Amino acid sequence: MNGTAIENFVCVIFNVSFMNCTWHVGRSATEDTQYFLYWRPPKKEDVTECQDYIKDNYGRHTGCRFQNVAIENNAYFLVNGSSSEKSIQPYEKTMQLYKIEKLTPPLNVTVNCTEASHRCSIWWQPPRTSHVKRKSCFKYEIVIESKADAEKNTKPTSETKAIIEKNSYLYESFSSGKRYSIKIRATDAGFCLVSPNWGEWSTPVEFGTQQFTSTSSYMLFLIPGLAVGLILFLCMTVRAYLKKTSARVPQPRDPFRELSPVDLQTEDMNLLKKQGAEEIMDIEEVMESK
Repeated sequence: MNGTAIENFVCVIFNVSFMNCTWHVGRSATEDTQYFLYWRPPKKEDVTECQDYIKDNYGRHTGCRFQNVAIENNAYFLVNGSSSEKSIQPYEKTMQLYKIEKLTPPLNVTVNCTEASHRCSIWWQPPRTSHVKRKSCFKYEIVIESKADAEKNTKPTSETKAIIEKNSYLYESFSSGKRYSIKIRATDAGFCLVSPNWGEWSTPVEFGTQQFTSTSSYMLFLIPGLAVGLILFLCMTVRAYLKKTSARVPQPRDPFRELSPVDLQTEDMNLLKKQGAEEIMDIEEVMESK
């Protein structure tokens, strides 16, 4: 009967390989009407029934959850139903799965600003997909917002760049005294099997103030240099202390050490004195014998 088939059948693929399909109960359907979804994935010959239904308050099926969905070619959907009072009209639809994909946000958004040139270089990676490998398949929308400053009584402003056909952007209105926020989303560049709808926004990345200017790059080199200098200073201090402490401890005389010039002179004087004493004794002995 007319009005018993489902209405507003919508499917969305998200997070690369998950898919949700939802529908509304037919306007003429009774409360005991139950619906069943069957689908034929791309490159498959058999029709498979939904394994994870979404239900309303009456226990009627109003949707289905899918996992591990491959975005390839077209997919066929059939929703039929049963009721004890009426015959339920079937609903059929064929979809190109890439058109219903909700693209994930661009990945690894990175901002590097230089205070002197008032520029910020921004890079990111394309969104994750299961069927698109080329970076050139995407274009991006960028929104850069200057954050509000209560002290300076400034309001937030935004700048939108809707068509960026590469995964980098040079922002040339940077001011080190402001705080900024950037978010990016992706869509089809026009010549690949990518959803024509805009994908999800990336998590806003804040940048600006001193920690994101060229000063930060200088500090990256300054901090390790200070650490090395401190370590060298501590090593020299400890070495000087150990040297001073060791000088106070009397060292045993080494009998085999080399004699210094002073020691040699002292030894020669002792030898001369000894020889002189021996000559006097010899003269006395001669005098006594005569």
